Amino acid sequence: MSALVCGKRSSSIFEELAHTPPPSVSKRARCCFAGAASPTTPALRPSPALSTPCFDGNDSGSGVDIHQVAAHIAHLRFLFPEMDPQLLQRALEESGHDLASAVKCLNALRLESTEINLMSAQSKTEAVLETKPQVSAEGITNDCKDATAPIQPAEEHPPRDNSEWVDLFVRGMMNASDMNDARSRASQMLGVLEKSITARAGAEAMKSLHKENTTMKEKTRVLLGENNLLKRAVAMQHDRQKNYDEICRESQHLNQLVSQYQELLRTLEVNNFALKMHLKEAQHSRSIPGRFHPDIF
Repeated sequence: MSALVCGKRSSSIFEELAHTPPPSVSKRARCCFAGAASPTTPALRPSPALSTPCFDGNDSGSGVDIHQVAAHIAHLRFLFPEMDPQLLQRALEESGHDLASAVKCLNALRLESTEINLMSAQSKTEAVLETKPQVSAEGITNDCKDATAPIQPAEEHPPRDNSEWVDLFVRGMMNASDMNDARSRASQMLGVLEKSITARAGAEAMKSLHKENTTMKEKTRVLLGENNLLKRAVAMQHDRQKNYDEICRESQHLNQLVSQYQELLRTLEVNNFALKMHLKEAQHSRSIPGRFHPDIF
């Protein structure tokens, strides 16, 4: 009986969510654009049916820079790639070409469309549940027990991309029996997601460290090679400097010898000159003039 009550209560909750009329996207978009526009903003004009935004030649006459508007629309397309370019152009026009107001309105519009998509998904889920055939009391009890059992996501093989995670969350929420069960399942799946993100971040950090270590080793090897070359160059320069010093010392010694020999040569020249003078004086002071044979005297 408790299982039946549980099933009825969950179905009543989904019925209330399904029968709640979702707000109109266009109406909220119009309200958003009207609230963001300035008092001097012109009335809404239908945008031309083009895939890319276009500009009138009158924009330059109205004080609006065409290049600035194009830059704003390009920035909006970068921020909201999933939206229609016509909608982006219309949002910029209705906000008085104010980029901040247009971004604010488009953010609100995107949040509202996300809420509407979630509500439509819940309505589809409720419709699927209502079309299922009625089963026996034992089957209902077993289904309720299976539904109330906490989901056990595969922690050893977690999803690899965003679509798999979305499918996992959707399956968990569809199998939930009530809000508490949905919260428990969401908590478990978020725990698995956190572990997966931590493991992936750790793996990427290890990979980055390994790559950095390899790069540092390569740089160290190159630096060691350059250091060896520098050592050889320093040794060669040292040998050259040593040989140069020896040559300088020998040259200095030879210069000293040359100066000594020059001094000795001058002394010998002076002595030779003195001897010549003494010889001349001796020849002039002989007692017997003339030439005589040296063997006679």
